[in-house]
Amino acid sequence: MRLLTMATAAVMAASPVMADLVFPSLSYRTGPYAANGIPFADGYEDYFTLLNERDGGIGGVAVKVIECETGYNTEKGVECYEATKGEGALVYQPLSTGITYQLIPKATADGIPVHSMGYGRTSAKNGAVFSNIFNYPANYWDGASHAVNHILDENGGDISGKKIALVYHNSAYGKEPIRTLSELSGKHGFELMEVAVDHPGQEQKSQWLQIRQQRPDYVLMWGWGVMNQVAIQEAANIRFPMDKFIGIWWSGSENDVLPAGDGANGYKALTFHNLGKDYPLFDDLQQYVVDAGKAAGAGDQIGTALYNRGMYAAMLAAEAAKTAQAIHGTADITPAMMRDGMEALEITEAKMSELGLPGFGPEFTVSCENHGGNGLGAVAQWDAAAGEWNLITGYEASDQDVIGALVDEDSAAFAAENSITPSCS
Repeated sequence: MRLLTMATAAVMAASPVMADLVFPSLSYRTGPYAANGIPFADGYEDYFTLLNERDGGIGGVAVKVIECETGYNTEKGVECYEATKGEGALVYQPLSTGITYQLIPKATADGIPVHSMGYGRTSAKNGAVFSNIFNYPANYWDGASHAVNHILDENGGDISGKKIALVYHNSAYGKEPIRTLSELSGKHGFELMEVAVDHPGQEQKSQWLQIRQQRPDYVLMWGWGVMNQVAIQEAANIRFPMDKFIGIWWSGSENDVLPAGDGANGYKALTFHNLGKDYPLFDDLQQYVVDAGKAAGAGDQIGTALYNRGMYAAMLAAEAAKTAQAIHGTADITPAMMRDGMEALEITEAKMSELGLPGFGPEFTVSCENHGGNGLGAVAQWDAAAGEWNLITGYEASDQDVIGALVDEDSAAFAAENSITPSCS
């Protein structure tokens, strides 16, 4: 890090005033998913504000966040991309699988990287095919495997004959884990029961009646926004055991469990980062951002699951930008340079500790062959009495034998359909 700072300073001394480093924020503060979109957008912007106020930006260059409201609507998301890409956008975080799918060809043609952190097209992990798309540190297929591995751990490694239901948002997002779970059901001998919930998910009586009648041993959930709240309340209503109910990381925020009160106690959710605000970095956020009156929101979301995720996404973007600055010997990086920094990103515990986030997330590396990181994930559980999430496992590996084969198959099909010659030269 010291060498990076000195190299950047030397470049700055010999260069004219540089343009801001632009990071668009495709947010949704309105619509049925606003309750979840707001804390993520706040965390994302607040971290960059911290870098500006405390550090003078990244490598001496100020950061500019351009926020564009999508309403979690794919068409609006594409419009936001088209409206902001000419501003010098370094990387897009769509925060929507549907938007991500639409941006894959557009951003690739424009030479702008996309970071769909823990969502989007899973096979984009193969950087030899998806040159500008990244989904580190973990993806949906990793998440499906983490959930099954947790169930295996709870059952002594044998879940043959068990029934596992998947309650999913009836969209590209919700359907993403089905193929992986099908493969894992064949490998481990459990029965997979698929239960679709249409957007936005406010009515689920029939789905939970089906669950009560068919009595699955476990329920997994790929939900978002109000769908999660309704599902957890309906599960409580039929007295489904909450410790057998596991959500993906987008179904594991305070917004999802608080409406059900004590009924949500014991509910579990996957995660690829830690929770709460007992980290030195949050003291800096309070001092330089919140207390200074520069917070993106009211400052009351700090430490919540989705605020932390937005902050984590911004931190990874900033570290990739620093890596790009070091690789190219300039602080005034382009989108192409940013892509190189993302592909060379390495997150270690030493780096996380230096940033004031010790133990906050897993270590991982990125390469051309692997745009998805190491695929590690953990399980958190909701403590209703304490009003907090707690990690109940460490960061553990997913089943790469199954996932790797699926990534290879799906990315090869995409390459063939789009006349792409895979390359890591």
